[in-house]
Amino acid sequence: MLAAVLTVGVVLPAVPVRAAVQAVVCNRYCDGRDAGSAAGDRIAVTSALYGRTFRLHVNDTDAMAWATVDGGQAGDQVWLDRSFDGGRTWAGDSRLGVTTVPAGSTGWRTGQYNVDDWNTTGVGALRACGKAGDRPEISCTSWARSNWNAWDRRTAAATALMMRFDRGTGLFDGDGWWTGANALTAVIDNIRRSGMHSYQYAIASTYDKNVNARQGQFRNEYLDDTGWWGLAWVAAYDVTGDSRYLSTARADADHMYSYWDATCGGGVWWKTDRKNKNAIENSLYIQLNAMLSQRISGDVTYRGRAQQAWAWFQGTGMINGSSLVNDGVNLSTCKNNGDVTWSYNQGVLINALVQLNKLTGDANALSVARRIGDAMTGSTYLSPGGILREPNEPDACSGDGASFKGAAIRGLGVLNTAAGGAYNTYLTRNADSAYSRDRDSLDMYGSHWAGPFAGTNHSCQHSALDLLNAAP
Repeated sequence: MLAAVLTVGVVLPAVPVRAAVQAVVCNRYCDGRDAGSAAGDRIAVTSALYGRTFRLHVNDTDAMAWATVDGGQAGDQVWLDRSFDGGRTWAGDSRLGVTTVPAGSTGWRTGQYNVDDWNTTGVGALRACGKAGDRPEISCTSWARSNWNAWDRRTAAATALMMRFDRGTGLFDGDGWWTGANALTAVIDNIRRSGMHSYQYAIASTYDKNVNARQGQFRNEYLDDTGWWGLAWVAAYDVTGDSRYLSTARADADHMYSYWDATCGGGVWWKTDRKNKNAIENSLYIQLNAMLSQRISGDVTYRGRAQQAWAWFQGTGMINGSSLVNDGVNLSTCKNNGDVTWSYNQGVLINALVQLNKLTGDANALSVARRIGDAMTGSTYLSPGGILREPNEPDACSGDGASFKGAAIRGLGVLNTAAGGAYNTYLTRNADSAYSRDRDSLDMYGSHWAGPFAGTNHSCQHSALDLLNAAP
């Protein structure tokens, strides 16, 4: 939700008027309702062209919007565009409610149109567009939406993430796999944190459309991928109580266990080709087994696996002398390979150790988690200026690394709860910075929480949602 009007627009070249046929949407009211009956009027965004001002007015009460033009003349046009993917694939020719300024007037307005389509779980956005009657160029505002399902930072970020949910594939941005598991986990955590269940449908949709993909039950050749999905289904089970999700999480943990062997004394392989043993899949393995054991009455199997894995992890020295976790094990020495201390290697192990402490009461596990948490938040490498930044963080939200900070901050948030708010200041500082410096008019977030905003995808968006979920 925007705190102030954004004056951001784009001038487009002249295009033929090819009004795309869009089905009429009916929620509380149907498209085309008179703007004079709106229960509220918030000007979200504006643009200007040749002295004309185009505004997007939002009726937050009814989740509808309309467009106006002022400072014009007879023959000027104004209309709305509506997108259900945040405008990413916009063709630019819908012209909802297109209307022309009549003789004797300098301004006009469209009817109201629905932002979302509740009947098809379409999460939408609108923009106001228009043109001078005697000139071909078109001006459009940036995209915006109502505060329906977006009444605070967390719910607004969750709604923006759901704009990237592909209802056809049941994944985010069409085909995000392990990053999709993280995005779904962030949505589920938001349900628990905010109490907003509007997007709970994504759980069953993702499961039903993908349970038979890859090797089935969300297993594939990458053991860390399997671990991410296993944790997502534990979270889904907690929210829904549906036992099929817990069964799939067990299948995922068992699949990971089948790639535990005696090479270097233990540990899960990163991939089924058995060429690398890294921190990430083993941290996920500890966390998943510990969380399963907490939910299975009388369990000793998953408890034992979690404890065994933690004992092995400590022996590898992957936690370095600065209390940060390096990337993996050197198979020649069976010790720390000294590789990059990616942010998610800190946060996932932190989460795993908090879960192990909950399960067994192991005070050392929680103590080590605190040391890693302190090192991550105090590191000038990972937290320059007190804001979490991924090593070699790019401007573009691309590649695996765009999801890393989400997992890192999720783990720190779990530790913060266990530690009585010890990281409140750090989490609040990061959330405030991202909100003020790394956000667009649709509450989409980019890669740099210290700013500036430079584009987004579901990985950057779920990472920001993880941050806002974790912040006090």
